[in-house]
Amino acid sequence: QVHFVESGGGLVQPGGSQRLSCVASGFTFSSYGMSWYRQAPGLERELVETVLSTGDTNYADSVKGRFTISRDNVDNTMYLQMHSLKPGDTAVYYCMWNALPKNWGQGTQVTVST
Repeated sequence: QVHFVESGGGLVQPGGSQRLSCVASGFTFSSYGMSWYRQAPGLERELVETVLSTGDTNYADSVKGRFTISRDNVDNTMYLQMHSLKPGDTAVYYCMWNALPKNWGQGTQVTVST
C-alpha cells in the first residue's frame, strides 16, 4: 500500500530555515514524480513543488528562489529545504506521488512566527 510519512516541521522565526523530509513506501519510488503540497488554515491544499523522476523540478511562484526540492532514490526519501520563511508559509505540509491513489499522510506542521 502506498504510504507517506512527513517530518521536520516546527516553529521557526520569520527569515529562518527548515528542512522537511518525506519517506515513501509501497511503490517504485524512483519511477514517479513526487510533490510537496501545503494547506493553511481555512484554505484549500495547494501544490508547492514537484520533482519528476528525471530530476526536473517545478516550483510555485510563491516559493521560487526560497524553497528547494530534492529526492534520494536510494532511501525513497524526498526533501524540501526552505529558506527566508514568511508567516504566509505557515501550513501543514504534505508529500504525495504524482499518481493514484492519493493516500494522504498526517503531514507536518510548519509555523512561521515570532
